[in-house]
Amino acid sequence: MTPSRTLLAAVAAGAALATAAGSALAPAQAHRDHSPAPDDLTTVAPLSGPRGVDSVGRGLTLVTEDDGTFSLVIERRHGPAEVRELGGLPAAAGFAQAISAARGKVYFLTGGGGPAEELPAGAATLYVWHHGDLEEVADIGTHQIGDPDPYDLEEVPTDTNPYGMQALKDGTVLVADAGGNDLLRVWPNGKVKTVAVFKPRVVEVPDDLPAPPEAPMRALGGSDPEPEPPAPPAPTMPAESVPTSVTVGADGYWYVGELRGFPATPGTSLVWRIKPGSRGAVCDPAPYDARGDRHERRGGKHRSGCTPYADGLTSIVDLAADRHGAIYALSLSKASWLQAESGTPGAEIGGLFRITPHRGHTHTRELVPGRLTLPGGVDVAKDGTIYLTGPVFGPGALMKLE
Repeated sequence: MTPSRTLLAAVAAGAALATAAGSALAPAQAHRDHSPAPDDLTTVAPLSGPRGVDSVGRGLTLVTEDDGTFSLVIERRHGPAEVRELGGLPAAAGFAQAISAARGKVYFLTGGGGPAEELPAGAATLYVWHHGDLEEVADIGTHQIGDPDPYDLEEVPTDTNPYGMQALKDGTVLVADAGGNDLLRVWPNGKVKTVAVFKPRVVEVPDDLPAPPEAPMRALGGSDPEPEPPAPPAPTMPAESVPTSVTVGADGYWYVGELRGFPATPGTSLVWRIKPGSRGAVCDPAPYDARGDRHERRGGKHRSGCTPYADGLTSIVDLAADRHGAIYALSLSKASWLQAESGTPGAEIGGLFRITPHRGHTHTRELVPGRLTLPGGVDVAKDGTIYLTGPVFGPGALMKLE
């Protein structure tokens, strides 16, 4: 799908919150995580349309805002936190959808939201900030022109909307492209390689599928929105993956979260587990769905190097990992991005879910239910503090859970 057709369609509809996100597995096989969870959600600092977030330790957190700036939030033991602006992206580039720091460098990722050939300069680009200088590392859009989506459903195979990012300790950067439906790896010299591609999933069409809104919310950094196609008469249809997020788990594996394209069926967003160093892996939900297992063994072998890790989530926009093996999945809307975009009452409520491995399965637990509105980003500090940003439109804040 084309990631910037509608609000979240560009958040992801990669082209393209339900009660289903209450479990990371199918209801019959879900295991609940009953371990203690942080529940003290506090505001650290007000921000404007906050998106990316990266904790760099000891009360220092990098954030990006909708005006194109990036800042360091400095918490103080006594008194309010300081938001120290570090710089901004070129005006033509828009704003950074993600931020990640490693080895003394800070990386920023701008979105796209349309065919790579039609994007303005600075869009769909990875930047690095080092010693006060901002430089372009790689043009993701150019890469996607030469590496079109082989499983595209909308006849726009060069669609690109880089949305999630994780800088690695070796100097390379992982990029989740919601428009291209793939995970990329970028080297410091600008070389880009495809780590994995994500195939569509056949999903049930929701009974309450909303009609395309007359004035949909603008995509997060994409082109002018277009109406989604009308709901098909069939009970099922293929929906693109729309990978929006990537993180590195405590086990060293790479985890990728999906938004899921139109019709944005709740409970159909997967978290994938990918073997480090993979290239050309194919993440295919069909064999997994056909077995009816609805779960995978943690670390299970898979010839493609890509394995479903958790299921049953909705409209994932970010992932984070802690030092103890938990993965945190952030849902933009528990009713789905399409319901939020259509203005369905209550659909603005998002959710944060902690996913933990246990005896070959995964447990899931929602943290601070009902308290997040269209959240945008999540990260976990070394001390276990969870940082979040949101709402992604208008006045927002950096928040934390302790």
